[in-house]
Amino acid sequence: MTTDLLPALTAHATTTAHARAAHPCSCTAATLTTHDDTTVVRHAGTVAKAHAPGTDPAHLALRVTTAARLPGVLLPPLAPAPVDLHGRLVTLWPYGTPVDPDDPDAAPWEAAATLLARLHRTPPPVAVPPMRGPAKAAHAVGRLRATAPGHPGTAPVLRAWSALPPWARGEALVQDTRALCHGDFHLGQLIRHPGPEGPWLLIDVDDLGTGVPAWDLARPAAWFACGLLAPDEWRRFLTAYRAAGGPAVPADGDPWTVLDVPARALTAQTAARAVTKAVLADRPLDEVEQALVDACGRMPSSPPD
Repeated sequence: MTTDLLPALTAHATTTAHARAAHPCSCTAATLTTHDDTTVVRHAGTVAKAHAPGTDPAHLALRVTTAARLPGVLLPPLAPAPVDLHGRLVTLWPYGTPVDPDDPDAAPWEAAATLLARLHRTPPPVAVPPMRGPAKAAHAVGRLRATAPGHPGTAPVLRAWSALPPWARGEALVQDTRALCHGDFHLGQLIRHPGPEGPWLLIDVDDLGTGVPAWDLARPAAWFACGLLAPDEWRRFLTAYRAAGGPAVPADGDPWTVLDVPARALTAQTAARAVTKAVLADRPLDEVEQALVDACGRMPSSPPD
């Protein structure tokens, strides 16, 4: 992030917030996130997001347009297109109430599953690019190779990754896959808008596109398979997705015929990130991170169907 970006982003959010307000506010801006090469700031009810360097402007514009045309599923933007700010693409969004990380019992699994099912059933309103999930997983594994080649957790992650089919490693596109996918679903991608009691909506369109809809179910599936998500929560999520007519899995029977490959890919991606972060911080893996690496080690070395 350049030195000038944060104050410029803050000013951009403040100007927009004041233009939307009935009268000037006395609040101050807050930085919400500064990770993965993105910066997000908030002023009152307005959020400004600086996207990662190198983000394709045409692709991001199509993704923002899609969010604007799917209210009730995706959070609509405040501006119709990204703008350039100090060489970074910036988008504007309304602020909403996120999932409370300190209250796991209140996690909106049913709402999340229903939103994903609706997204997957909706024809793309514009010609969006491919969903970026597999490409992001490949990037995480590439960073692992460069950062932690000698770490004991690296080898099992790379073995699990190499056993995946090319499409799951971002090396090939799946033909005739037209489902609209979020691309990076987890509970942090949900907010209530208007907060605090409005309906849940999906946020973050950076990876939105057409692809294999099972990818959006893969992170909860991987957590369940690794023992990090309780069976009851997984059942609630899967049952709600099926009840809403989600096309990613069969309406009944074994969902793992389609979830196996994406869940393995998300496990490898998350484990790769965990090992990389631990090495950069010069610390051992914590219990959850070690569980992810161990799950990679239990994966068969032969390619899954």
